[in-house]
Amino acid sequence: MNRILINSARKPFSGLSLAIALATGTAVLATAVIPAEAQAQRKKKDKKKDKKKDEGKASYSDEFVAAYQPLDEALKAEGADVAALRPQIDALIPLSVSADEQIATGGLVYNAGTQAKDQALQLQGMEMMLASGKVPIEAIGQYNFIAYQLAAAQKDFTKARSYLQSAIDTNFTNERVKPADLKIAMAESYFSAEENAQGLDYLKRAIAEQKNQGLPVDQTWYRRGITVAYNYEIVPDVYDFVAGWIADYPSPENWRDAVNLTRNLNTFEGPEMLDLLRLSKRVDALTEKQDYILYVEAADARRLPQEVKELIDQAYAAGAIGRDDTFISDALRTANDRIAADRADLPALETDARKADAGYRTVLAAGNAFLSYGEYAKAQEFYTKALDMPGVDKAEALTRLGIAQIGLSDYDGARETFAKVEGQRVPIARLWTAFADQQSQPATPGEPATELTGG
Repeated sequence: MNRILINSARKPFSGLSLAIALATGTAVLATAVIPAEAQAQRKKKDKKKDKKKDEGKASYSDEFVAAYQPLDEALKAEGADVAALRPQIDALIPLSVSADEQIATGGLVYNAGTQAKDQALQLQGMEMMLASGKVPIEAIGQYNFIAYQLAAAQKDFTKARSYLQSAIDTNFTNERVKPADLKIAMAESYFSAEENAQGLDYLKRAIAEQKNQGLPVDQTWYRRGITVAYNYEIVPDVYDFVAGWIADYPSPENWRDAVNLTRNLNTFEGPEMLDLLRLSKRVDALTEKQDYILYVEAADARRLPQEVKELIDQAYAAGAIGRDDTFISDALRTANDRIAADRADLPALETDARKADAGYRTVLAAGNAFLSYGEYAKAQEFYTKALDMPGVDKAEALTRLGIAQIGLSDYDGARETFAKVEGQRVPIARLWTAFADQQSQPATPGEPATELTGG
C-alpha cells in the first residue's frame, strides 16, 4: 500500500510518483493518402474547369504532390533511413500550405519521428496535423493528448499544458486515461517545471471542482499535494491538503501521518505539543512509545494528574510502554498520589476563577483543570473569560476553548474559534478543525464516530 510515512525526526516526505505513461512510441498514425484525382490534377491542361466541382475535394499543389509522393514511398520502404531522408522531410514542410497538405505532411512527419524514435520530430508532425483543422472531431482529444506528452518529454511545459488543456476541454479519455488523470497530469506539469505554487493552486482548484460536482477526490490528489508542499515547506498550502485529506480519508494511519507532518514542519513547545498529542489520542493515532512519553511530559502529572493517569493506563493496555519504564511508572505514581487532592481542590479553584478580580493565571488554570477532567462546559466558561484578560496567551486559550466546544458537540462554534487562532498554533488549529468537520458528519453505518473523552 502506498503510504505516507513521517517520523518525529525530520526526513523527506515519502515520494509519490504519479504520471501518465508516454504512449507515443508505438502509436503510429495513418498518413493521409493523396487522392488519385489530386495526382491526376497535375496533368490536366484545362485551367478553366468549374471551381464548384472541386468544392469539398482535397487541395494539393502540383509542387507539393511532386515532393510528397516519392518521400512517402521512401519512408514506407523496408529499412527506410529517416535520418538520410531528413532533408526531404524538411523541404516538404514549407510546401505544405493548404489544410490538406498540412495534415498529410503532419502524419508523414509524425510517423517518421516514430520510426526514428525522434520525439521532437513526432511533436512537429502532431502540431502540423492539429494546426490544419482537419483532424477528425472524434480524434482531436487523442491528438492533443499525444502532443501534450511529446511536449512534456521535451520539457516544454508551457506548450504541454496548452495541449493538455485542449484534451481536457474535449473530454478525452481512453481505457487507461480518465478525466481525473488529466487533471493530476496538469498539476504534475507545473511540478515538473518547478512551478510548485502554481501546481498546488491548480490541484486545489481541481479538488474543489470535484467536490462541487459531488464527485469523490482520489486520495492520490491529496497525497501529491501534501508531498510537494511538505518537501518545499509551502505553507499554509500543506495544511490545506492535509485537512482535506483527513476529512475525506480519516483513518488512524492517515491521522498519525497528518500529526507527524505537522510536528516535522514546526518546533512546538510543551503546551502546543500537549494540544497536538491530545488530538492524536482522540483519533486513535497515538501508538509510539516516544509519543506517549512526550504527552506525559507535556501534561505533567503534577498539574493534570487525571489526564496523565488515563494516558499511561492506555499505553500499558496497548503494550506501547512496558511497566519497567521508570519515567512512566514514576509519573503514574505521582498522578495517582495527586488525583484525590486535585479533585478536592476543584470547587475552590472554580470559585476563585469566577471572582471579578481573578487573575488570568487562575482563570486559565481552572479552564485547564476542567478540560482535563472532561467538564467541558466549565472549561468553556473559563477559557472564554480568559480571552478578555490582559496577559493571556490568546492562541492557547482559543485552541483549548475550541477543544472544549468539540467536547460539547458545538462543532460550528469550535470551527469559528479555531479560525481565530494565530501564530505558531495555526497548524494545530487546522487539524482540530478537520476533526470537528469529521465529528459533525453522520457516522458511516457500522463505524461509530470517534468519542471525545476527558483527557
